[in-house]
Amino acid sequence: MKLLPMLGLTHGNRSAVTCALKCNNACAHPVPNQSTEPSFREIASAQLSRRRLLAAAGTLAAGVAAGSGALPLEPAAAKPKGGAKSTDTVGSGALEFEPIDPVPFETDAVTVPAGYTWNPILRWGDPLFHNSPDFDPSHPNAEAQELQFGYNNDYTDIIVTDRAGREGLLVCNHEYTNRDIMFEPTASDAEELEVIRTMIAAHGFSIVELERKAKRRNWKYVRGAELNRRITGNTEFVFDGPAAGVALLQTAADPEGMFPHGTLGNCSGGTTPWGTILSGEENFNGYFKADPNAVGSARYGLSDADTSYAFEKVDPRFDATTADYANEPHRFGWVVEIDPSDPTSTPKKHTALGRFKHEAANVRVDDEGNVAVYMGDDERFDYLYKFVAKRKYVEGARKHNLKLLSEGDLYVAKFTGEQRPDNANLGTGEWIALTENGESVVPGMSTEEVLVFTRLAADKLGATPMDRPEDVEPNPITGKVYVACTNNTDRGVKAGKPGPDAANPRKANKDGHIVELTEHKNQADATTFSWDLFLVCGDPDDAGTYFGGYDGPVAPISCPDNVAFDSKGNLWISTDGAPSALKLADGLFRVPLTGDERGKVAQFLAVPNQAETCGPVIHDADGSVFVAVQHPGEDGSWDDQQSYFPDYVAAGSRPSRGEWRGPRPAIVQVTKKRN
Repeated sequence: MKLLPMLGLTHGNRSAVTCALKCNNACAHPVPNQSTEPSFREIASAQLSRRRLLAAAGTLAAGVAAGSGALPLEPAAAKPKGGAKSTDTVGSGALEFEPIDPVPFETDAVTVPAGYTWNPILRWGDPLFHNSPDFDPSHPNAEAQELQFGYNNDYTDIIVTDRAGREGLLVCNHEYTNRDIMFEPTASDAEELEVIRTMIAAHGFSIVELERKAKRRNWKYVRGAELNRRITGNTEFVFDGPAAGVALLQTAADPEGMFPHGTLGNCSGGTTPWGTILSGEENFNGYFKADPNAVGSARYGLSDADTSYAFEKVDPRFDATTADYANEPHRFGWVVEIDPSDPTSTPKKHTALGRFKHEAANVRVDDEGNVAVYMGDDERFDYLYKFVAKRKYVEGARKHNLKLLSEGDLYVAKFTGEQRPDNANLGTGEWIALTENGESVVPGMSTEEVLVFTRLAADKLGATPMDRPEDVEPNPITGKVYVACTNNTDRGVKAGKPGPDAANPRKANKDGHIVELTEHKNQADATTFSWDLFLVCGDPDDAGTYFGGYDGPVAPISCPDNVAFDSKGNLWISTDGAPSALKLADGLFRVPLTGDERGKVAQFLAVPNQAETCGPVIHDADGSVFVAVQHPGEDGSWDDQQSYFPDYVAAGSRPSRGEWRGPRPAIVQVTKKRN
């Protein structure tokens, strides 16, 4: 990478290359939300410890309040001292495991518990169709990439499609690309343009059929299967909902404003009860040149600088400084919906759910059939949202359910926080309506403006600025909603920006936290909620960390990114940044939500050198866990690769001379070893 403004300024194991490619160096630019002020009483001390807060209410022992729940970890793989050993078996049934010890971040291996093994199901470049060329990164070709598994997999689901459990469907999105480690330097401008077109094709989605011999056996993908599909940065979508076709979405290539091409920056997502896949278009701003003075440009981080991807060199729509394509950035930043059961279907972009940097979208259906979609805007000091569908979910009525996200109302969260003596809940909150009956209720903004410039609308209504709310998921058993706030090193640091508050309790929040919401009467369409802090992450020995009230040894955990649940309702957390001072590999962690072990963080796996853990899928009945291993070896180059994942394990050694010698982002399955 030529421009790395975050070099030397990142924390933990975060790469400056990742900052440049994934989020367009967001932390090197001014915070897009220049309008925020504390929306409820700031807590006086910038160093407020959640433990001390609870201890003041008399709910935790003095030793826990002082930070003695776990002793310091020795470097790398040392076990916590005192109390329960890290080798104590956790979990139940087919997914019992002995937690692994923390792994140094430069370790180029997938580390799994004793008695478990891992294998890649799909890797970047794997051929998906009978006519797909074999993987050959020495000859970049966009047409070939459109027929192969894409790059940097993030949201993933493994859907079992037959009663015998031997057939399935893998659905995965592809968030971004890293040209420097994917392809060698080119000898001509024409060759470089083909590399750029290939990177556009490596974005999007892969939908791939799976098969296995029996339950609890490893899945393999089926090349040329009927449902296999690639969706790329060029695939035609259709706009849906109240803003479809409005002037703000029209371009010279699409004067109807109805048919955007491609999906980019797809991060996390969710699988709906009606069998479709939702995904959030997150850091779309990094793909466009745009007029920095246009409405919404500053709020969405758009500028007129040349982009690191250089897509504007091969497709004029990525240069939004021109009149013909001034609205093209408005056509990204949506929740997309894809029907994996119909490879001929046109994927949708849902305007009713608003436009911002969507990390994810997850659906909850309550006992009365009310449908809610929970969404986080992954930016420093941005907001938590909810969409409530106009119509109710009807079991088995798929045609009806496929239209549920077309109409409804959009809300943004406002938190209030006062410590209660009984500590039953830390605070309360409300969902503030941005639309009612599908129409704007934001003063001075039309419905289409609210939906296209949702951040501006939420600013007007005093929503609570959060510490990068990423994945937001309802627990399928309890209905409680868990909000992963990854980090925010600007909180209480930058002039004019909010300081710590009850829902975001730490100054210069490097390690992130998780908020637990309980909606009024446990209804998906509720407009009020109570909330608590479930985890305040970091090195367990640091002041200010908190682990759900658990007072024994726990694994260090930082920067919670994606979350998932097992069949017992336990929370599983994948991370995007090790505790800032420990230099550990990212991983996947299991945490009980109830009982005596509520908050007991145990590490299940760690990912290879410089990689991030994404898209966890927990099939505990099958004894399987799946993760997407994203950006291994991110800091490397074609001639200096820094990871050999995953092929070095499959081959028993590093690739031989003349073979591909770099990393390939992949979907990994972890299962118990067979006797």
